[in-house]
Amino acid sequence: MAVRSILSWVPAAVVFDCDGTLMDTERHWQDARARVLQEFGLTAGPGFAERAKGMHYTECAELMAEEAGRRSLAAGMAERLLAHFTELVSENPVTMPGAVELVHVLGRFAPLAVASNCPYEIVESCLHTADLLDHFAHIVVPGDGVRPKPYPDPYSAATQLCGVAPSGALAIEDSEAGIRSAVGAGLRVLGVGPTPGAEAASLVDLWVTALDEPSLRGWAGDWLPRQRAADTDRDSGNNRSPHSGE
Repeated sequence: MAVRSILSWVPAAVVFDCDGTLMDTERHWQDARARVLQEFGLTAGPGFAERAKGMHYTECAELMAEEAGRRSLAAGMAERLLAHFTELVSENPVTMPGAVELVHVLGRFAPLAVASNCPYEIVESCLHTADLLDHFAHIVVPGDGVRPKPYPDPYSAATQLCGVAPSGALAIEDSEAGIRSAVGAGLRVLGVGPTPGAEAASLVDLWVTALDEPSLRGWAGDWLPRQRAADTDRDSGNNRSPHSGE
């Protein structure tokens, strides 16, 4: 893991992933993939769930079809995958531990956005159901020139919409594809999840097991006084008389 620390830093904007970060939807994707494989009479290889994590659903379907040696089925599998996932999410939308509380805290100090590989309607529906939609100024998903993660496009677009430089923004991510996307766009990254893979661990600035970790909430809650102190120091510096050099 990188030795850099974000615990003494106040980001100008925060961009959240949705699946597996804000919403506990990864299990829905797993169930949807299992249903599709059963419908098409196929079987996933060992470790497929981890390989597919964070992928756009069309790319996931292509991977399933390719690994089964049935590439011609990819389009049909993608359609069924999205249909099953949409149904499962609507039946049981669940937020990740600590997500709601962290969004409420961070939204007081910085603009928030979502960068997701999911279709816009699903992200919007999830956030609305969780009563989080109004906290996010922008939602960025693939399409209209925005390539899916792991390309940097979603995070680049999100920071541009928030009006901040990528280097001043924080991404919160749970997948390797998302982390690569955020790092490629120039953001600092907070990784979240049980155990990071070697590549993910080497890329993030900090990794936590869950968003309800006390150290993380304490850091976020301390933003305002630190931001005020920084503003005061800056204002004091601007008010000083120029040094004469004598």
